[in-house]
Order: sequence, then C-alpha cells, then structure tokens
Amino acid sequence: MSSPSGEPVRNVAGSGFDIDDPALAESISGGITRVEDLLHESVRSEFDFATRTSLHLVDAGGKRFRPLFALLAAHFADPAPDEVITSAAVVEMVHLATLYHDDVMDEATMRRGATSANVRWDNSVAILTGDFLMAHASRLVADLGADAVRRMATTFEALVTGQLRETIGAREGQDPEEHYLQVIYEKTGSLIATAGRFGATAAGASQEHVEALERFGKCIGIAFQISDDVIDIASPAADSGKTPGTDLREGVLTLPMIYARSASDTDPRLLELLGRQLEDDEDVAEALKLLRESSGMRRAREKLAEYEQEARSILAELPDCSARDALEALVHYVVARTR
Repeated sequence: MSSPSGEPVRNVAGSGFDIDDPALAESISGGITRVEDLLHESVRSEFDFATRTSLHLVDAGGKRFRPLFALLAAHFADPAPDEVITSAAVVEMVHLATLYHDDVMDEATMRRGATSANVRWDNSVAILTGDFLMAHASRLVADLGADAVRRMATTFEALVTGQLRETIGAREGQDPEEHYLQVIYEKTGSLIATAGRFGATAAGASQEHVEALERFGKCIGIAFQISDDVIDIASPAADSGKTPGTDLREGVLTLPMIYARSASDTDPRLLELLGRQLEDDEDVAEALKLLRESSGMRRAREKLAEYEQEARSILAELPDCSARDALEALVHYVVARTR
C-alpha cells in the first residue's frame, strides 16, 4: 500500500486501517473534513448551552467509522453529490446520540478521552443532548427523501430494540448465542448497514450494489463487535488501550463467555465467576485468565472467521476497484486486531 512517494497510506481519517489508492485516500479524507464541518454546522442552536453540550462529543473525535464507510460505499458510483456528505453526517450524528444515552445507562465517566456528558453535567442533560442530536439527524435525513426517512426510522427502531434486548436479557429457553447476535446486529450492525446503503444510494449506485453494501455493513458491524469482545478478554490494557474485563465488571455476557458457559470442558471455577457480576479486581483477573485458556475464546475466534469469510464473499459481488480494496483492508483490520 503506497503513496506516490512509495510510502504506505495509513490510518486514513483516523480509521485505523490503510487505503491503498492515494487518490481515494485523499477523497475520503476530504469527505470526512466536509462531514465534520456539516456536523458542527448542524448542531448549532440559538440556545448556546445546547450547542455546547452537542459539540462535547463531536469535538472529542473518534474513528468516524460509519461516515467513512458511507463515503467508501459512494465510490462504487459517483461520490460527488452533496447528498453523500449528508448521508455520512446523518449516520455519525445518530451514532453520537446513542453514545450520550449509552453513557447514562452504563454510568460511564469517560468517553473518547474526555469526561462523559453525564458526569460533566448530569444524566438529564446527557439524555436531552442525545435527543437533540436525534432531532437534527432527522432534519438532515429529510433532505435525502422519503425512502431514507423510512430506512432511518427502521434503524432507530433497531437501535432501541437492541438496547432493550440487552437490558432484559434472553427469553427463557432462548439460545444465548442467537440472542447475543441479534443484540449486536441491532445495536451495532444496523447503523453500519444503513451507512453503506445511504452512501451508495446517494451516489447513484445500482440497486444490486446498494444491497450488497448494506449486507456488508451488517456483516462487518457484527464482526467488529465480536472482535471487541475478544479484545476485552485477550488483550492487555497496554496493547488495546482499554481496560480488560469491562464486560465482566458490567455483568455483560459476550460471545466468548457464552461459549465457555456451554462447553463441557470449562473450568468449574470459571462457571462460578461467570454466574455473577464481578467487582473485585482479583476475581476479574482470575476470570480473564481462565477465559483466555478456555475453548470459549477459540470458538469466538472461529465465529469471527465465519463473518470474515461472509464479508469477503459479499465484496466479491462488487466491482473490482480501489474502494473494494479498501473494504478488503477493513475486513483484515477487524480480524487482525484480535491477534
């Protein structure tokens, strides 16, 4: 992967993965800059406090993964229309809104290296700021037409339903893996799928390619969450930048834990630890050690590999171009970060 000087084009727009074609990398970087400008412009209000709270997370940065994917999807047709930038901004604004709400539910204290809004102000301000962003996202999506409005309404529903499913837990007799995969599709994959659909549609891509990019978004969204769950267990904080065992402390059952609980060879001590929310540091450290040695981790990586293969199969349906190469690099990045 090289630039005109022969050096790799890395971490375009803070994405964490490489884009081979320098022209595509420049186009995506320019698109992300325009998305940032639109985000800042769109959340400004005559009520200065609402502007300030909304810009709190906008200015905190992040990978901008969803708008990046929307912009890449647009490169399967004509990425020039302004609606492409609007599409990318809409999905990022919705994502930011959910982060304000998530931090309240999780009682988080930090978000993207900054004090979370619920701590800086209070829960009510954080919730209302999330609602404020949702309102502005709805205003922007109206400019994309009735079909986009309907699609975003369906995505809103999925985001809320996924959070409800996770909060309530699996129904009695329901397969825990099925429940988990449905939750992460709704909470993560649904909005990424919509990003692909919006970007491709705004660019005038064929219906066949729009649907393929939507399916790819769903697949890579689920894969990304599985890889996050593996990293939460497998990677030391120095490597991942995150505190290991967050899910254990919050009492959230992720895929490696689900597999470990159902395996016949799982250490009884691990089963006991997974049966409750862990608060003691020693218990968390012990559970992490046992999970790393369990067959649950192996099976979770195997499931991730299945989604990797599915994602690559979908990409094979798309035209051979620089944008497809970039999405191939994205698939590699999502899987490689767990190794």
